[in-house]
Amino acid sequence: MYALLFLFGLAIGSFLNVVALRYDPERGVFNFRSIGGRSHCLSCNTQLRSHDLIPLLSFLLLRAKCRYCRHPLSFRYPIVELISGFIFLLPLYFNDHFGLAHLLLRNGTLIWYYALIAIWTLALLVFLLIALIDIQLFIIPNGLNWMLVALGMARAGILFWYDKFDTTYGTFLGNYALLAGFRGNVFVNSAVGALIGAGFFGVIIAATRGRGMGLGDLKLAAALGILFGWPDIALVIVFAFIFGSLYSVRLLLAGTKSLKDAVPFGPFIVLGATFVVFFGYDIAQWYFNFFNII
Repeated sequence: MYALLFLFGLAIGSFLNVVALRYDPERGVFNFRSIGGRSHCLSCNTQLRSHDLIPLLSFLLLRAKCRYCRHPLSFRYPIVELISGFIFLLPLYFNDHFGLAHLLLRNGTLIWYYALIAIWTLALLVFLLIALIDIQLFIIPNGLNWMLVALGMARAGILFWYDKFDTTYGTFLGNYALLAGFRGNVFVNSAVGALIGAGFFGVIIAATRGRGMGLGDLKLAAALGILFGWPDIALVIVFAFIFGSLYSVRLLLAGTKSLKDAVPFGPFIVLGATFVVFFGYDIAQWYFNFFNII
């Protein structure tokens, strides 16, 4: 089953590459006029055949070169396909994170469990698409932010339906999230997360007069606040700035960028969000153990 999920993920990754490369800000993300039509080589413009488009396998068999003009192919294609493939293996991780054994002991239904897996799988795919488009065009499409908002509201509804009083579900920080407050109602928690995310970036935009961040980053942070809730969104922001700073310092030291050059920040926001999904609890546990707080 997991092998089939991985292969399906590779195909979805190939599709996301097409969506990102053909994205037209005036038409929207999934406009058929933009993403429709046969694929072709970006170098020689030759229309590609079906055996040229097998995810990952075609890239390997062609040795990273176009079959027709021998122009080198970007490694972006297999990398995005592999990331998407691994995203579809999320059930392996969430079996542990969402406490399947705990659910069975409480005679709970597994519908919510599979629904949450679907929500976070879609969210991570949206993260990947946001990163691709922002790197390419310095734009974070509003449509993708609204998709995250919808996923966040669906997540909140599922958690509220499952257990109105178990406030540790839905957070990637486990019991440590209780220390931050606002855990009594999942909808209030999501609203607080959105306010924190938007407020933080709003202050930066106001302080730098729009030179430090863009409105797209603010909208993304607000959408992630709804999706993650409080205090997870705070950790998302922290790691977004850590990753962004490390990357910027590397570019400055290499001399490829100056302080006046713009760097898309959306990829670092979604990277921070992904980091919290997989390592949020471990980070919180390490932090409190290191300082002997708990």
